[in-house]
Amino acid sequence: MTPTFDKLVAEAESVSVEGWDFSWLDGRASEQRPSWGYQRMLGERLARASAALDIQTGGGEVLAGAGPLPPLMVATESWPPNVAKATRLLHPLGAAVVVDPDEPPLPFGDEAFDLVSSRHPVTIWWSEIARVLRPGGTYFSQQVGPASVFELVEYFLGAQPEEVRRARHPDDAVRDAEAAGLEVVDLRAERLRTEFGDIGAVIYFLRKVIWMVPGFTVARYKDRLRELHDKIEDEGPFVAHTARFLIEARRP
Repeated sequence: MTPTFDKLVAEAESVSVEGWDFSWLDGRASEQRPSWGYQRMLGERLARASAALDIQTGGGEVLAGAGPLPPLMVATESWPPNVAKATRLLHPLGAAVVVDPDEPPLPFGDEAFDLVSSRHPVTIWWSEIARVLRPGGTYFSQQVGPASVFELVEYFLGAQPEEVRRARHPDDAVRDAEAAGLEVVDLRAERLRTEFGDIGAVIYFLRKVIWMVPGFTVARYKDRLRELHDKIEDEGPFVAHTARFLIEARRP
């Protein structure tokens, strides 16, 4: 029997959203992955590094799965539940986890690392990245691009202005990297199909990715959630599109 709206809501509200592991969505939502394979590419770069920094590591899942870590490996994170999770996961692999508020300056000396990485950073302080990179060092990052999952965002918030839709454009990342003295050596961008199979998946996603619909709660959006539940029941999965880009920049 198909779960009721109330049962799906209760389940999605009660589950933990700690860390950056989305496995709870297995079988309930799907996201097409970028063709380049960020974790594999990160592993290749970590294998060549002697000192590396992973910024905004989340729960450390991506870094931990990237393969053997270099002799000196540091990760930063600001959210306390993620700090605890990353510490448990990364310390046994030889990585130090440093609490950092995601505001400049980074708590490291000049030219400390030959690789700086970050998957889906919320903020990017390019001048700080350039400062902590050694000459010849590399910044490697997969980032969320413009208007990502905006079909879902605009379902709840209505049409967004063009400046909001254009935010996080890869062209801006190139401009800011170059302004900080870095040379962009690789840039790739893709839009990828995402499907939400039930309203529980939608609620879990919006609870976890809190900046998509700021201030989201089930109580606040109960009517819209019920309408979307009915739409999914009648028409099938709710389809949106994620935007991702890969950028690699080198300090000359």
